[in-house]
Amino acid sequence: MHITQLNGECLLHLFSFLDKNSRKNLGQTCRCLMTVFREPSLWPLLQFHSPAELTKGNFVLGPALRRLSVCWHSSRVKVCNIEDWLKNAFQRDVCSTHERTVNDFLLQVCKRCPNLLALTLSGCGHVTDDALALLFQSCPCLRTLQLENCVRISDRTLEAAALHADSLQTLQVDFCRNITQAGLRRFRKKRPAVTLTAERSADMIPDQKPGNCSVSERAAKKLLWC
Repeated sequence: MHITQLNGECLLHLFSFLDKNSRKNLGQTCRCLMTVFREPSLWPLLQFHSPAELTKGNFVLGPALRRLSVCWHSSRVKVCNIEDWLKNAFQRDVCSTHERTVNDFLLQVCKRCPNLLALTLSGCGHVTDDALALLFQSCPCLRTLQLENCVRISDRTLEAAALHADSLQTLQVDFCRNITQAGLRRFRKKRPAVTLTAERSADMIPDQKPGNCSVSERAAKKLLWC
């Protein structure tokens, strides 16, 4: 018996044992298997480990997605974490590409994944408050949000979570340097039932505009914190 003679349930079961790349490679062999690859129910969980993976086209976003993880740790993450006004031209180009990639991907998640339950973003230096505010409104079932080392996230994300994330049970904002103690207090007051953790976030040195302190003073503070 040829693999394409199996029924849809069996094919979905076989695909479930493969990683994203293998599923895509198998799906490209014929129309029948491509139909299985594109079945949304095959994709309840997605994990990514580099910005390039978000544009590969080896996955499907759909209403079946429940858990999403975007985590990467590389030398480029360090570049993304530098304040914009301190970056050179090459670093700005790299970060501009990352910003478009990440935020365009999250926009697609907002449009296609209304049943998302858990989202983890780690090392994503270009995730914005606006992107997360839209996600809270587009994914009303979201229960768990874990943010780590997302340097652009500020108290605005906490405010949006308090206002729109009605199903939220756990919020983690670790090493997000633009989160403040005041923002954490306001969120706890508005949503006392939500489990909130913020390791080191409010203790880190927040971003400042160039006029607020000299480059040497800023560098010295960063060095002291490290």
